[in-house]
Amino acid sequence: MKSQDLKQFNLPDGPGVYYFIRSTSPGLRPPSPGSRRGVGGEVLYIGKATSLKDRVKSYMSKTVFDTRGPRIVKMLEEANIITFTQTDSVLEALILEANQIKKHQPSANSRDKDDKSYNYVLITKEDFPKILIERGRNLESKLEARSLKLKAVFGPFPHAGELREALKIIRKIFPYRDAKCKLTGRPCFNAQIGLCPGPCAGWISKTEYRKQIRNIKLFFEGKKDTLIKSLEKEMKRLAKEYKFEEADKVKRQLFALDHIQDIALIKHDLEARSQKLEAVFRIEAYDIAHISGTNVVGVMTVVEDGEVNKSQYRKFKIRADKNDDVKNLREVLTRRLNHPEWPMPQLIVVDGGQAQLNTAQEITKIPVVAVTKDARHKAKKIIPKSRILNPESKRAVLLANFEAHRFAVNFHRKLRNKGFRI
Repeated sequence: MKSQDLKQFNLPDGPGVYYFIRSTSPGLRPPSPGSRRGVGGEVLYIGKATSLKDRVKSYMSKTVFDTRGPRIVKMLEEANIITFTQTDSVLEALILEANQIKKHQPSANSRDKDDKSYNYVLITKEDFPKILIERGRNLESKLEARSLKLKAVFGPFPHAGELREALKIIRKIFPYRDAKCKLTGRPCFNAQIGLCPGPCAGWISKTEYRKQIRNIKLFFEGKKDTLIKSLEKEMKRLAKEYKFEEADKVKRQLFALDHIQDIALIKHDLEARSQKLEAVFRIEAYDIAHISGTNVVGVMTVVEDGEVNKSQYRKFKIRADKNDDVKNLREVLTRRLNHPEWPMPQLIVVDGGQAQLNTAQEITKIPVVAVTKDARHKAKKIIPKSRILNPESKRAVLLANFEAHRFAVNFHRKLRNKGFRI
């Protein structure tokens, strides 16, 4: 197959899954413009793309042997048809790709023996199922040892990084329990920031949690239309029963499914395109750590569009009044604002109460919130409330604050263990 052959296949500039096919049937033709599906003949290779047109075109490069390898070159020599399935998002393309690879098992998709195995998404079989990621070779050994009971398995997923990003997106729509959620009667961290519905703390019944798992299962099966119809039916039922808060929650899930924000997946799939998207919403969080005024440190952590960006984290060694957290915070913020070359945040989060909030507001005109803690240093409330407009904002603020505390404590311990005094 050559580049001049591509025009006949009417590939769109949008997300979806593409199929390289070898066909000896004279009746098989490329899909017509606007077609969503078209698979026939022997499927040699399946892939997903942000832009079907651009991705397939990249296979026709003169350097394809160097960039793709001999297996793909051989596949291109044998393929004579390209078909595709358009999707509404890159996330759906990722899931469809995995389902189609499992169904057709194309020869050109198989990896070399010494390469890492594909990844799978697992739903465990228990009262409150967990969602896990496992490599194929580990999954096989655990199933043989009967150390893992499963309700469902999805995959294989060729790209581990993209799969993790996909689960982050899905989890914001349908929160679920993972391996870190222990049924101890106390909320895990993900429950505190809205990514786990809280079976660990008794916040959700088995029946309601099973509905959530069913929704996730439908999504991974590629049955988005069925999922939407089910949610619409559930929303109407709740509204008739005057359960308006629950109905509104389902309404937000429906909206999220129709407006999937998969920027992170687009970055993984096509970095050049991602550089052209709307600016990210940046939150910077600050915390101070010390013991009785010794080895005092301050840190800055960054959350962008709800995801941590550890490459932007910063450490500060405090040299002013070492036993006054308010003055220490003032020093950190002042030093940070002396770096205009760093991207500026849209929101600043400080750890503490009204005193820390007032100090930060005196230093900068950037909106500020403070996360107050209880006696066990768990997040109690965010002030002022007016800054937190929705659950997504609260989740991002708490995540940034949690990261700042963790990062500050680790930095302080590192200095203390070295016996280093500032």
